[in-house]
Amino acid sequence: MTIWEAIIQGIVQGATEFLPVSSSGHLSLSQHILGVQLDSLLFDILLHLGTLFAVLAVYYKLVWRLIKAFFSLLDDLVHGQFKWKQMDYDRRLLMMLIIGLLPLFLLFLPIPGTGMKLKDVSELWAKDTTLWIEGFAFLMTSAMLFLGIRATKRTKPHRHVSRDGKVSQLKGRRKLCTVDAICIGVTQCAAAVLPGLSRSGSTLATGLMRGVNQQTALDYSFVLGIPSILAAAVLTVTDVVGQPIDIGVGVMIAGVLTAAIVGFLAIKLLKWIVTTNKLQIFAYYTLVLGIVTLIVAAVEAISGHNLFSGTPI
Repeated sequence: MTIWEAIIQGIVQGATEFLPVSSSGHLSLSQHILGVQLDSLLFDILLHLGTLFAVLAVYYKLVWRLIKAFFSLLDDLVHGQFKWKQMDYDRRLLMMLIIGLLPLFLLFLPIPGTGMKLKDVSELWAKDTTLWIEGFAFLMTSAMLFLGIRATKRTKPHRHVSRDGKVSQLKGRRKLCTVDAICIGVTQCAAAVLPGLSRSGSTLATGLMRGVNQQTALDYSFVLGIPSILAAAVLTVTDVVGQPIDIGVGVMIAGVLTAAIVGFLAIKLLKWIVTTNKLQIFAYYTLVLGIVTLIVAAVEAISGHNLFSGTPI
């Protein structure tokens, strides 16, 4: 892999990890079009860590508040002073994050008769030379976004007073409940398995369909991704240990920096798009992309060759 190919992969990863269009689906498409197969697990980990740096750069204040809330919660538990109904916003958000992460253990369930776990399915589909899965998953992303947008439009605005005393009109709840967290967590699991189903898009849409405020659902989706990305990196590291490093240092640096910078800009862009109610842009984009991808998959199935590289399917 050259530095330019690493930069392209970094751009795709950084932009699509957070924009509701699916990073795994776009990486699969870019590799299919360029004829490049990303076989380096180490490079894959580094790209994800680059996007993790982007999240921390945007949400460092909230992350620091959650860290303090975590240790405060532990202190109350030790002294028997913890009360669920008296939790403040940060502590409640922390609990909802913990609950939202629990469904990730579903990925370790064995699939009967295959010797594989549920998380292994994503690797098989990602390495598939056809684009059927990606096409249908893009359409699923589009459908969920449209449903989320519709749910928000049907939600009646209510009066909200912020911490600094500012009064505004908000649509949806700012406080997540246990059912919200579980639904979003299960959706995140589905996105981890299906290349083309956007993690940020599907979790955001699930929150909107549950009646959660747009900005709250977006922030929860991004922060929920921090431990998810870390967990995925740790699990992949176990597969990398003992393997030879097949990419250069310059390629690694180029990929990480590109993913981090583009990821940071993508988060800022999505926050602006959500606040200005332009989320339908991505719903239409993934709808068109899904249809085009399925058309390409059908043409390649008939011809038996990759439409771009000419290699056999």
